[in-house]
Amino acid sequence: MARIRLFHWKAKEANTLTGPLRAAGHQVDYDEKITPGLISKIRAAPPDAFVIALTCLPSHGREVAVLLRGSKTTRQIPIVFAGGEPEKVDAIRRLIPDAGYTSLGRLEASLWKALARPPADPIVPRQMMDRYGARTSAQKLGILKGTMVGLLDPPQDYASVLGPLPESVSFAEGAGGECAVTLWFVTDAGMYQSGLRRARTLASRTRLWILWPKGGRTVISQNNLRETAKSVGLVDYKICSVSDRWSAMAFARKKA
Repeated sequence: MARIRLFHWKAKEANTLTGPLRAAGHQVDYDEKITPGLISKIRAAPPDAFVIALTCLPSHGREVAVLLRGSKTTRQIPIVFAGGEPEKVDAIRRLIPDAGYTSLGRLEASLWKALARPPADPIVPRQMMDRYGARTSAQKLGILKGTMVGLLDPPQDYASVLGPLPESVSFAEGAGGECAVTLWFVTDAGMYQSGLRRARTLASRTRLWILWPKGGRTVISQNNLRETAKSVGLVDYKICSVSDRWSAMAFARKKA
């Protein structure tokens, strides 16, 4: 029997994996929400193997794997990715080629194979912020030549925050249908909460980025931004470092 930590972002779908694994005699630990506290708990008492489902939010699964490989306490524990669209699986395989990759139906066999031969010298991918560090902030945010950018609650030095921009980029206070990209600078939790309904409407017609200060300068954090946004039907799908003082997450309306 092995102790398995399963990562899956839909509890109902996760049951289709936990059931067979437990029936095979494994102990399976599963939590729907991935929090810093959970990652710390895993590092303190690592399992025998990680199973990461790619059938839902594969980018989240990829970054969890990168996080696990970045820690000395979890680096050499086998990782098996299960399911997922071939194109997205191939992208993750290029990043972490020494993990296991399998279909949902062959998970049990692939898991035993991974347990028998854990990686001797695991590949440690760079964290997301480092992987995209060479790109300009405009490239990360999707600001192209001629883009009109909507600004919500921008700081006075927003131009220096964004850095060099392509030709013919223009800015507009607020965001309308003509703004391909909208940047919402958040520094106050109350204002963030009260503005989320409007943000949900904007997310259906513009690429919405929510920016927050780095380094604990405010009570705003990546996790509370994400969890609060979920309450109004917004889900994050990308994160980047904009400057040495600002981070950003892109949000979209959750599909029905």
